[in-house]
Parts: sequence; structure tokens; C-alpha cells
Amino acid sequence: MDFVEILLALFIVVVAIVSLLSNLLVLLCFVHSTEIRRQVPGIFTMNLSFCNILITVLNMPSTLVGIIKNQQPFGDCLCHAVSFFETFLTANTMLSMAALSIDRWIAVVFPLSYSSKMRYRDALVMVCYAWLHSLTFSLVALLFSWVDYSHIYASCTLHLNDESARIKFTVFTVAFHASSFMLSLLILCVTYLKVLQVARFHCKRIDIITMQTLFLLVDIHPSVKQRCLAEQKTRKQRATKKISIFIGSFILCFAPYVITRLTELLPFVGISRHWGIVSKCLTYGKAASDPFAYSLLRQQYRKVLVSVANRLLRRDLYPSSGPNSSMDTENEYCLQRIS
Repeated sequence: MDFVEILLALFIVVVAIVSLLSNLLVLLCFVHSTEIRRQVPGIFTMNLSFCNILITVLNMPSTLVGIIKNQQPFGDCLCHAVSFFETFLTANTMLSMAALSIDRWIAVVFPLSYSSKMRYRDALVMVCYAWLHSLTFSLVALLFSWVDYSHIYASCTLHLNDESARIKFTVFTVAFHASSFMLSLLILCVTYLKVLQVARFHCKRIDIITMQTLFLLVDIHPSVKQRCLAEQKTRKQRATKKISIFIGSFILCFAPYVITRLTELLPFVGISRHWGIVSKCLTYGKAASDPFAYSLLRQQYRKVLVSVANRLLRRDLYPSSGPNSSMDTENEYCLQRIS
């Protein structure tokens, strides 16, 4: 390994640790919170976190071992299985992000009819489509033996071994990335730009009301007026910043890898190993950033994590062990039934 590959290996280790812990925290919130489970976005978030955990457990170690050994990390059967899951999970995560953007678009643009337009059943149908879509492309790649170790990416991934099937592989690769990356990116841009348009419209209305109120309150202190104007500016920037994070992180993490996979289809273009691994590592970075972008930074998830931490802390400080523990439990159960 040279210096660049050592840095990339360390990057994968850090990303794997952050991704595993953060996505497990999201699933912990889903399990402990009835409110999150009852809400439609919780289904998409759970599916996204589940796929990210599998990517962290299966694909990241495969790439890490491939970088260290500079050869195929596992046997053929296991490498084919890892490549199968890599194709399946990559497409599934992209479609899950697209589903989350559709949900937020409906919630913002049609708030009064959200419950009728986005039901629990509709969310399950969208998740099932993401699984069916991803499974179809993965099975096709497995059927045509397009799953193998690629030295360029140091990973078990889509790979062409037989040059006679280059045309079929080219058609498959273009169709796969067009129906996963391009479709998801199109949905993200359309829905989030609509959300941003509605958010700016509401901010403008709030700004007009605020300015009218400040104009009537002639005796208000100048510092209060300055604070209100600063809050107006912050409110405008907050919506734009969130939309930029959602769309920008998707493009930054997936676009280099997708463009590289499409470029290598040209027989006269060669891809360097360092760039191939870098583009692969960027896709892994999305698995670590998704929990923070979609879940853990929201107040609802923070409250659940705080409540779980407090519950564990109370259990450590006041363990339910001793001769009266069963009696205390029975008394607590009786009080709950009475109340």
C-alpha cells in the first residue's frame, strides 16, 4: 500500500464506525418511540438506515481488505454475494432518499391533505418498489455473472469479465444508473425545489407581518428590531441550507462514482485505481452522513435518545435487585392499572 491507499483505508475505518453507530441509533429511536413508528417518514428512515448498516457490515470491510491485500479479499462465492448486495443496497438507498423527498414535498405543499395523500400503506408500497427495483437489477447482474472483484475499486462490485458481452453490460449499466441515480436525483431536485419555493413564500408572508408589527410599535427598543430582522435573515437561510445539504450531499457522494462507472464503459478510457477507490469511498461517506441529515439532528429523535439515556442512567443508579424488587415491580404494575 502507498500513502494514498493508507489514507483511504483509514477513511473507510472512520466512516464505518460513524455509520454503524449513527444508523444503529436511528433504529434504536424507531424501536423505542411509538410516535416515530406511527409516522410515515419513519418507514423510509428505517429502510435507509437498515441498508446503510448492511453496507457498513458487508461492503466497507470488503473494500478495506481489498485495499490492504491489493487483491480479491474473499473467495469467489462470497465475493459474488458481496457484489450482489452492493448493487442491491446502493439502488435501495438512493430510492429511499427519493421517497423521503416525496414525503416532505407532500407534507409541505399539501399540508391539509397529507394524511390522505401519504398513508402508511402508500409508504409500504414505495418501500416494496425500492426493494423490487433493486432486487431485479441485482439478480440480472448475478445471472449474467457481472458480479466480481474489480481491481480499480478494490471492491466486489459490478465487473465485466467477458469482453464479448460488453454491449449487454453497457446497456445494463446505463439502465441501472439511469433508473437509480438519475431518477432519484431528478425526484430530489423537483421535490426539494418545490419545498424551497413554498418555504420562501411563507417566509415572505411572515416577514411582511413582522415589518408591519415593527412599524406600528414605534416605542420598541432598537435592539429588539435588530433581533427581529436578524431572525428574518436566519429564517430565509435555514430552508436554503437544508435543501442544499440534501441535494448537495447526494450529488457529492454518488455522482463521482456513477460518472466513473459510465466512463469506464468506453474501451479507450482508463480509470486509475486511486480515483476508483476515492469515488467508492465517497459513496460510503453517504451512509455515515444520512443519519444526521435525515434523523439524529431533528428534535424528535434527540428527545428519544435523551429519554433512553436517562432510562439507562436511572437503571444504573437504582438497580432493581434485592429482596423487595419483585414487590416493587408488582406495586408499580398495580398503580399503573389503577391510574
